[in-house]
Amino acid sequence: MRWGRWLVLIAALTFALGAASAFAQDEGDHGHGHGHGHDKDRYHDYDRDDHGHDFYRDQHRYAMRDWYQDHRDHLPPGLAKRDRLPPGLERQIVVRGTLPPGLRKKYYPCPPELERALPPPPPDCAHVLLGGHVILLNRANFQIVDVFHLEL
Repeated sequence: MRWGRWLVLIAALTFALGAASAFAQDEGDHGHGHGHGHDKDRYHDYDRDDHGHDFYRDQHRYAMRDWYQDHRDHLPPGLAKRDRLPPGLERQIVVRGTLPPGLRKKYYPCPPELERALPPPPPDCAHVLLGGHVILLNRANFQIVDVFHLEL
């Protein structure tokens, strides 16, 4: 009878350790750790596409190109040839990057006609124009959520 108690105790302990381990792994998958994965899936409602972008899909890119072709003769500020960025700043316009401080007051709102062709932006974000790009910008922290370069 004494062995029976030990067997039950060992089985209960094994079960408890296995459950705790599975629970810990499940928690780790959600990014609740000390600096590991925080804010990683902030816009998880918008899965990444084949091009590595988080928000704009192919149909949005086609809509932006079509809009650009239709308005090529009278482009708004932010898309005109004179609004091109120097190469050093151009390289800093990347997804998940931060808009350089010198450009934070130089972007323009997206025209309403183009805005209607794009999906609604996430909270605290806006579609903006800067240096020949349509940028989905988080206005709270100036993080670039997604970017689309229009050929000038």
